[in-house]
Amino acid sequence: MSKHQITLMVNGLERELLVEPNRTLTQVLREDLRLTGTKHGCGIGDCGCCTVLMDGQAVNSCLLLAFEAVGHEITTIEGLADGNRLHPLQDSFIELGAIQCGFCSPGMILSSKALLANNPSPTEEEIRMGLSGNLCRCTGYQKIVEAVHDAAQKMKGASS
Repeated sequence: MSKHQITLMVNGLERELLVEPNRTLTQVLREDLRLTGTKHGCGIGDCGCCTVLMDGQAVNSCLLLAFEAVGHEITTIEGLADGNRLHPLQDSFIELGAIQCGFCSPGMILSSKALLANNPSPTEEEIRMGLSGNLCRCTGYQKIVEAVHDAAQKMKGASS
């Protein structure tokens, strides 16, 4: 299969790549750009491990061809921190023990980021709905919900 040149905007950087038309965004992020925080889980959009932000919205990168991301801003977990300073969501997940094996954490955190961008003061039910496309096999989700709530409080305090 022939490769085509595309330009992706990932974590604020323009990246030019030669890509086969059937490659998913997950594959390109992990294999070509070495952004391995984006996980490959089910490959059919059920688990949320591959969640990235596209123009601020949470999307399953396993369901998108890399070509479909051209012209959009893609944010991976690697692009969420500000240099060495973690995003409040990352801090809260660590501080409150919402990370166990860590496999689902990037997708959970990015889905939470999209949720909080649209709803800075979500209820527990709204947090659970916002995370409903992400599966975790290690927890009962309570610590994850608590971490999102904690981050929302921190983010409100930072903007005051």
